[in-house]
Amino acid sequence: MAEQRKNVRRRSRRRRRRAGDRGFLYRLLSLFMICVCVIGALTMFFRVKSILITGLNRYSREDIQTAAQLADGDNLFFLNKYAMMERIEAELPYVEQVTITRELPDTIHIDVLECDIPLAVVQNETGWLIAPGGKIVGRVEETDVAREGYGIISGCELLSPSVGARIALPSGYAVREESLLALMSALRDAGMMENVDGIRLDSASYLNMDYAGRFTVRLLYGADYPYKLRALERYLSDEKIQDNMTGTFDMTRDDRNFFRQNVR
Repeated sequence: MAEQRKNVRRRSRRRRRRAGDRGFLYRLLSLFMICVCVIGALTMFFRVKSILITGLNRYSREDIQTAAQLADGDNLFFLNKYAMMERIEAELPYVEQVTITRELPDTIHIDVLECDIPLAVVQNETGWLIAPGGKIVGRVEETDVAREGYGIISGCELLSPSVGARIALPSGYAVREESLLALMSALRDAGMMENVDGIRLDSASYLNMDYAGRFTVRLLYGADYPYKLRALERYLSDEKIQDNMTGTFDMTRDDRNFFRQNVR
């Protein structure tokens, strides 16, 4: 009797094991079929029918689409948007930043930030055009820098510059490089870049910005540049600053009396 009960228990365990194996295989097969259906749906549907490109100024829609290697009918989900962003920034130097988003069911949105007004670093008879983000967006002859009216960054030297690469200054200029780019970004955001005649980094304590053809603006490295530029704009709009005045805004000081007029 005891032996019969043991046999019954063994047969019962084998049946449960076989049932468990069949259940596992069934679940695995179900999961596989679900994945196949999902991939099939993504392949058949969600095709790109609308390409929305915003932020253009210098480049055309065709320039962006060609650089991205994007075409109508591409699969929305299988697109490698990071590779697309890298290609756009590499092939179109004046593009500083790219954002790509998928908008269901059939739209891809490419938003670009172009450099409208670069500044120039002149060395070895070449003008390297620098965007606020630090990207070298162009190269011109030294004689064309003044002719085209580019503001000049001086007091520093670029290491191995090339179009499309980010600027690199000597290791001892790390704070100056960071401050330069922060100031340029603040100027761009404030819409003030077109009035910049130059930025000088020759001092170890502060930078000087030549502005609007008649002012020098002195700023500490690492300052709150958006705040300082707002203060500068308020002061320039004051009736005390007349059209024939020239002078220096020494914004390294904490007090508000930071304007020194040049006396002829």
